[in-house]
Amino acid sequence: MLKEFREFIARGNVIDLAVGIIIGAAFTAIVTSIVEDLVNPLIGLIIGGVDFSAISFGVGDAQFMIGNFINAVIKFLIIAWVVFLIVKAVNRVSTLAKKPEEAAPEEPKGPTQEELLIEIRDALKAR
Repeated sequence: MLKEFREFIARGNVIDLAVGIIIGAAFTAIVTSIVEDLVNPLIGLIIGGVDFSAISFGVGDAQFMIGNFINAVIKFLIIAWVVFLIVKAVNRVSTLAKKPEEAAPEEPKGPTQEELLIEIRDALKAR
């Protein structure tokens, strides 16, 4: 069982997944910083620092903080937009960095079916 577990862990896809999760966590910190430190202040200037966290309603003893939910949705949309822009920029840079592949020389074409049949006919006549 230990051998099977070791083989499972040694597979490339498990290690790739682990690396992806670690890189994703680091990338999350970068994107969160971009959104909170750069984008949100700009949006605050434009819309006047609107904060929905105070919006709530209660039913009995339960308090529903709908404003926090609205803030979370707005934050998600901003983060998703920033990630989209970052990925789009990285893809553009990686596309520009790739050298265009040289066209491979065309392989010489073999004889056509008609040419092969003519050869066979001529070979049979020669017999």
